[in-house]
Amino acid sequence: MAAEAHAPTASEYIVHHLQHLQNVNQTKIVDFTVINYDSIIVGLVLGALTLLILWSAARKATSGVPGRFQAAVEMLVEMVDNQAKANIHNAESRKFIAPLGLTVFVWIFMMNFMDMLPVDLLPAIWAQIYGAAGHDPHHAYLRVVPTADLSTTLGLAFAILILRFWYSVKIKGAGGWAHELVSAPFGTSKNPIFALILGVINLLMQVIEYVANTVSHGMRLFGNMYAGELVFMLIALMGGAAALSLSGVLLPVGHIIAGTIWTLFHILVISLQAFIFMMLALIYLGQAHNAH
Repeated sequence: MAAEAHAPTASEYIVHHLQHLQNVNQTKIVDFTVINYDSIIVGLVLGALTLLILWSAARKATSGVPGRFQAAVEMLVEMVDNQAKANIHNAESRKFIAPLGLTVFVWIFMMNFMDMLPVDLLPAIWAQIYGAAGHDPHHAYLRVVPTADLSTTLGLAFAILILRFWYSVKIKGAGGWAHELVSAPFGTSKNPIFALILGVINLLMQVIEYVANTVSHGMRLFGNMYAGELVFMLIALMGGAAALSLSGVLLPVGHIIAGTIWTLFHILVISLQAFIFMMLALIYLGQAHNAH
């Protein structure tokens, strides 16, 4: 006789929701040998939606009294433009970097905002589709917050690193940037031996700085969104426990109160994390324009 179906335990529920839709089923947080299809698809869809929103705002912009949508976008544009001017003093570079900063901010906010959806909403819909296709719906994995995936956040941070290299060469020249790599932060010496030693030390320090900046840039966003996702799962477990308990009178109330409070607080978190990522991108690109 087949074993009777049973509700998942709390650990099974969380582990299931932390599984990605990918070519290989695994439970590791960091694994670069697999492809997380859900992060890629959701990220691309939200990226296209971001471009559509910004394009729509630009197309509908008028010189008269702006509507709420235009006013909100204009506030964002002005905020990003002011931050770009404060960090990047090259007007020609700002023509690309300022729109990039705006796009990064809105795109990351949109990806973060997916955490505000009910935890089981999209995974449950996907399970129905997956089961209708003849598969076991209990193995229908889906994570809808791309920024809670380390491969997404590190990919974004790595893209900023590539831009730092590009502007370092463009602004300072290949020779000037190469000289900076071996002369900063400890300077150089007229003595050939000391100059060689300082050059190696400076280069190592520069490599460490680039690696540390890039890793922390991606890890900061990932850590905050991953933690927020776990909190929402724990709150969802409270609701599940309330549904299974006949005597649990306080759990439904606690579930609603905790969910509401965390949702309101998380709105600030997702906005702040998008702003911080954008600001660090502008700061790092500004450093690429400045000589040490």
